[in-house]
Amino acid sequence: MNPAPDWLSLTQEETIDPPLAICDPHHHLWSNRPNSLPSTYLLDEFLSDIHTGEHNIVSSVFIECGTMFSTDGPVDLRPVGETQFANDIAAKSASDLYGPTRVAAGIVGTAFLSAGDRVASVLDAHLATGGNRFKGIRQAAARDDDASVPDHRTCPPQGLYTDKTFQEGFAHLAPRNLSFEGWCYHTQIPELTQLASAFPDTTIILDHFGGPLGVGRYAGRPDAVFSEWCKAIRPLSERPNVYAKLGGLNMEINGFGWHTRSKPPGSEELLTATRRYYDHTIDLFGTDRCMFESNFPVDRISCSYNVLWNTFKKLTAAYSPAERLQLFHDTAAKVYRLN
Repeated sequence: MNPAPDWLSLTQEETIDPPLAICDPHHHLWSNRPNSLPSTYLLDEFLSDIHTGEHNIVSSVFIECGTMFSTDGPVDLRPVGETQFANDIAAKSASDLYGPTRVAAGIVGTAFLSAGDRVASVLDAHLATGGNRFKGIRQAAARDDDASVPDHRTCPPQGLYTDKTFQEGFAHLAPRNLSFEGWCYHTQIPELTQLASAFPDTTIILDHFGGPLGVGRYAGRPDAVFSEWCKAIRPLSERPNVYAKLGGLNMEINGFGWHTRSKPPGSEELLTATRRYYDHTIDLFGTDRCMFESNFPVDRISCSYNVLWNTFKKLTAAYSPAERLQLFHDTAAKVYRLN
């Protein structure tokens, strides 16, 4: 595992198109996580990553990561502690004492939707705690039968998104104007498609392209995985209530192995290795349903924040100004209803 951030500093690039407005719709914040790199990632650390370049990050969305749950009270309500944690950081950022970026302007928490109708009171507690910043729920389904492919930290059961009781809980999102983040592996995308079909009035955001795998039984098979992913992603793109996050391809599970090298990749190398996923998703969903994401600090295992956003800017060099604005800012601001 690389010694970030010193390792990341070995690859330096000049920031491309600094004025372009960016909403980063997917990052995490946590404290004292001993099995994560870094173990603490709070407002100062996120701003430090932003400042590795000169990108114009105007706002961001915090995505749940299982941190700062309450340790007492009903188990179902304990995830509300994470929303309180994120909202406190958002309030600090909004004070103007930490610069112009509005960090965690939107907050996506988690809830045990498999609790069925019982989850309604939990969603109301999230809304009461996060106020106008609270935008939605993520509950991951990422798992694989191959034991060498890491399951999500929540150890989701097989077929979570198609489970009847889960869908009973899911039904409480739309009446509260809450979105849902789908985090699954590429083999599970059809399950998310079924969910999107069953709940056409609920906004669903696909995280990280649906997790194309490159480890375990998927290692050394990039073309086969891409082909499988293409077959799965098209039906999902035909559901108008689904949006796609473009990013999160630099994790260990994706199999590129950037973190094992003596020097991190630059934006050109990242683009060459991953471009087909971006191009295909934008072709299917359109720029009005796609948004670039950093997935920091998770993707920091492979590249710096500056290099990552340079990759996105090189990818869209031939796009119109309106299309670029959608991908970098407007789609995210629309989906998360950011002021």
